Order: sequence, then structure tokens, then C-alpha cells
Amino acid sequence: MQEDFHYYATYGAACLAGYSHEESLAICYSDQFTDVCSETLLKKIGAPAEAATTQLQLELMDARTDLIGLQKITRIWSSFHFLPRDLYAKCKGGRRYRSKYRLICGPNSALLKDTVELAKGKGPEAAGIAMHILSDTWAHRYFAGTPSYVINNTDDHFFELYEGDGEWNRRAVIFHRNVSAGDNPKASTYIRTIRQVSENSIMNLGHGRAGHLPDYAYARYVYMPSWAGYREVVKDNPKEYYYAFCQMVYALRYLRGDVPEFKLGTYDFDLVEPYKDEIKGILTKVQTDASADWKAFGEKLSGREIPEFDMSLYENEYTLAAGASRPETAPGKYFAAANAQKSMVTDRIFSSGNWLAGISRRVGEEITRSLTGKERGAS
Repeated sequence: MQEDFHYYATYGAACLAGYSHEESLAICYSDQFTDVCSETLLKKIGAPAEAATTQLQLELMDARTDLIGLQKITRIWSSFHFLPRDLYAKCKGGRRYRSKYRLICGPNSALLKDTVELAKGKGPEAAGIAMHILSDTWAHRYFAGTPSYVINNTDDHFFELYEGDGEWNRRAVIFHRNVSAGDNPKASTYIRTIRQVSENSIMNLGHGRAGHLPDYAYARYVYMPSWAGYREVVKDNPKEYYYAFCQMVYALRYLRGDVPEFKLGTYDFDLVEPYKDEIKGILTKVQTDASADWKAFGEKLSGREIPEFDMSLYENEYTLAAGASRPETAPGKYFAAANAQKSMVTDRIFSSGNWLAGISRRVGEEITRSLTGKERGAS
């Protein structure tokens, strides 16, 4: 997903969930910040680098793709953008393939429940991170947050679906590398990463081989991934983005305390019903940036103006705060929530027998305590 959904749509979901204008802004700001909180930015403002929730293109181009490098990449992308659907999924193939297959993203996972519950009582910063992850489970379904040619590659059998004469028709998607030309929905031409058959090439991270198409709400497409046995997989973004929005409203009501328990597969359809046609109109409109439409929708709900996202707000608040008070600032709370989320997901992946995200902070601390205790005993 992009800023249009992560920022403006999240604001609207927060308003419908009962949050004030100021609270809704804090939540959607944290949601969108998850797409820009890189190690480069954190070092610039003197914040803990381990709180990174994304990686810049330049960072990825310089990233190592040995085991240690892959673990760092996977910790970030699987924790915040491609939350695994089933860490114990059964599949044919060896351990290496199985480890990557189990990282394929999808909605309504046990990890999503853990994510939302982890944010409970932690403020709007943690809530925003959880909403970013929740909505991405719908947009990024079928792709994995780890470099993998066999899991994430797409071939020429890739078609957009469009309605005409009362039936669904197909139009071949043309992928290219002409950055200056950009994406052209009218011609079904989209930019994607360069084909690299190396299994662990950074070009094969997430949905890079499908470009930004999975991030567009209007997109309906069909393709044949190898992990599905080269059977066609259909993705209906307008439908799934609507589910994402309604699930966000429900999750935010839980975080606000209006719902006693967060249950998977539950959506606030009734609460959203009065706005259903308007929302679906935004989702089905063929455009690569729906920010203006979502902004107008959110402002209609609250009667207040939604300012543009400004990443310098967190930067300035953090850098201008005295060192001891930085953890109590909004960015300080964001970094703490990000570290907690990353540690939780890494721990779940590691506990499932999968080493692709490395060792969690909890396990690392246990190992340290064990070694320290042995050394003390020996002395």
C-alpha cells in the first residue's frame, strides 16, 4: 500500500472507530512513518538504528545477501510489511524452500492477532504501526518479506482483469524498466525490478517483480506463482482493500477499548455501511494515487483539515528533546513500539524452527544470561 491508504484512509478508519481528530492524526502519522523509518534516517537524528521499519533502495543495494544480511532484511520486511500467514504451513520441498514458503504474507494470521494485541495500551504510535501491518497483509498477500526468486518471481503469465459487457476480461500486463515512463494503468504497463535468477537477489524481495501493481487499490490481476504449482492465483484489490479498511476500524475500536477482544476474520461492516458506496468508489477508481479522494473522505468525517504527511515532525521532536526525555516523545514511543513488534515477530519465526529472521532479542538475552551464569559458576 501507499501513502493514500496508510495515511489518509487510516485517518478515516480512526475517525469511524471513535478517535478524535488529533488522535486520528497521531495514528495515521505513525502508520505512514513505518514506510520511511530507515536506518539512514535513524542515524541522522541519533535514534536507535535497530528501530528501522523499512530500508531505502540505496540501503538495499548495499545490503549483504549472506545469511546475516538476509536475516536483517527479513526481520524488517516480514515484521512490518509482509507479515507471514502461516509459520507452520505444510508444503513439498526441502527445508530451505519450506522456510521461505512459510513467510508468504496473508491476512488473518496468528501473527496479526499477536500484532494487534501487542499494540494494546501502547498509545497511537503502536496503534499506527499495527494498522500499517494489518493493511499490508491484504495488499501484499502472496508475496514474502525475504528475497526469494522461487517465491516472489512473476513471469509473462500476468493479466489485469477488467469488467466489460457483463463479464470479466483479461489484458496482458507489460512490465518494463523505463523509470521515466512510470506506471500507465490505461495501457497496463508497470515498472518492476530487474530479473535476477539468483534466489537471494535483492531484486526478488517482496512484490518487486510485480512492481507497484499490488499497491494500487483498483488492481485486479491474475498470475501463476511457482509456489502455487503454477496454478492461477487471482487478486481482487478493491474487495480486499475494503476488507482491510473495515478490519482496521474493528481493530482500532479494540485498541480504543470499545471491543473486549480482537478476533480474526472480524470486520466492522455495519459501522462502515453508510459509507460503503463512497469507499468502494475510491477503491475502484483507476488512479495510482488516491490521496485526494481519501483526504476528502476523512475531512468530511471529522470536519477538520488533514495536513499533508511531514516526516520532519518526528525528526524535529526527537532531536530537540533532551536526551533523557527522548523516550517519552512521540518518536521515542514509536521506536519502542517498533522494536517490540520486530522482536515479537522474530521470536515467533525463530520459535517455529525458521532461522531466516535470525535470533530474537528474547532468545539472545536468554543465551547471554546462560553464558554469563556459566562463566560466574566457573569462576
